[in-house]
Amino acid sequence: MDGQKPYTCATKNRWRVNNLEPLLQTLLHGLCTQPDGSLCVAYSGGPDSTALLHALAHLPEARKRGLRALHVDHGLNPDSAKWSAHCLAVCALLGVHCDVKCAYVDRSGGIGLEAAAREARYAVFIEQLHDGERLVLGHHQDDQVETVLLKLLRGAGPEGLGGMREQRVLGRGMLWRPLLGVPRDVLRDYVRAHALPYVDDPSNDDTRLARNHLRHRVLPQLKAYWPQAAASITHSASLSRTAADTLQHDWSAALENLRDDATNSLDVAGWLALPDALREPLLAHWLHAQGLPAPTTVQRHQIERQCTAQDGQLPCIRWPGAEVHVWKKRMWAMVPRKPSTWTDALPWQGKPLRLPDGGLLTLEPATTLPVALTIRCRQGGERIKPAGDRHTRDLRSLFQTGAIPPWQRDTLPLLYEDNVLIAVADRWLSERAETMFRQAGARPRWQSPLSNPLSGD
Repeated sequence: MDGQKPYTCATKNRWRVNNLEPLLQTLLHGLCTQPDGSLCVAYSGGPDSTALLHALAHLPEARKRGLRALHVDHGLNPDSAKWSAHCLAVCALLGVHCDVKCAYVDRSGGIGLEAAAREARYAVFIEQLHDGERLVLGHHQDDQVETVLLKLLRGAGPEGLGGMREQRVLGRGMLWRPLLGVPRDVLRDYVRAHALPYVDDPSNDDTRLARNHLRHRVLPQLKAYWPQAAASITHSASLSRTAADTLQHDWSAALENLRDDATNSLDVAGWLALPDALREPLLAHWLHAQGLPAPTTVQRHQIERQCTAQDGQLPCIRWPGAEVHVWKKRMWAMVPRKPSTWTDALPWQGKPLRLPDGGLLTLEPATTLPVALTIRCRQGGERIKPAGDRHTRDLRSLFQTGAIPPWQRDTLPLLYEDNVLIAVADRWLSERAETMFRQAGARPRWQSPLSNPLSGD
């Protein structure tokens, strides 16, 4: 490879292109069809990303686009620091700038270590990607086969069976997988031919993990009996992707009609009336847009059953990382809320106050109140006389008439002056509170800890 003459996309250089190694041919063709934009390789140090980075580093077309590498240290293996050092050393030899970033893997979400690590990794990708930059991943045909089979075993529809997309928006840039049609053996042959050093992650051999079990136990048997299995599965994935993209036109239009902009909730009856082929991807997209995972087929069927609950019932369907509530004929989604241990009263005179449940109480514009108030959480039985109202109301009736969802009612902070309730968050203020805030030239502002805050955040 070293000292090889430059090669371009021009037709007059077709002889050179045809004489390149298969991996280089694929990448060069991909670069010629991609819009302008810098390139960042997601470099784990493993054999696949090593082959990808080395090949791109030897393509002038990639160098001209500001080729760089990004390594994410998950901190899950005792040797992770050594792997980071290895990646930096390899990039230095290639003359490619490499950034090493640490990821925080949250293991408390109940989604499994693999999924948690992926979420943490992609959070780093999104944060680090530049405007218009393409994050290049080394996912290949065998990865695609594994993905499609895993989706099939989980009961996915056309979107899931379409496998990984070659391109999609990611943060401020794009994610690009140029090798989805390339078998793993092509990358491994490239690594061997160039004697490239790489990181050997032992977790890739752990067959207790579903993907590894498919890779090491199931797929070898499939390919032994059906040698064309990989090509056939990826062809089916391509057909499913086309079908999913066609369906998207219909469910996107339905989503516009069913979703309320103010609350981001969905009309239950309208959603249930959709054909199943539209109902499933619409729900998944609505959840993903809120940063929430989609349910399994069993969980989705549970949602469908609970959507027909009688008035007065408050169905809540939970799975790791998400929960869906059905209330007033609408569906609401959010991150599961941990029970608050907020018991002590908090003093407040206007400075931004982070509440124990994650909510935030501020004054807008920022100022100081003439007296110190006390902030408490709801205990039950509280009453207030809202400004302009002739009657004192209990909070339960206010919440009902104010259409406050039941799961949000305990999160509203209560403002007291000398043990007298004068305001309920920024929703109901007594005459005394109205006067006090008017004299201060500011209004209270409350941000809910939930994903659908009442105040529109």
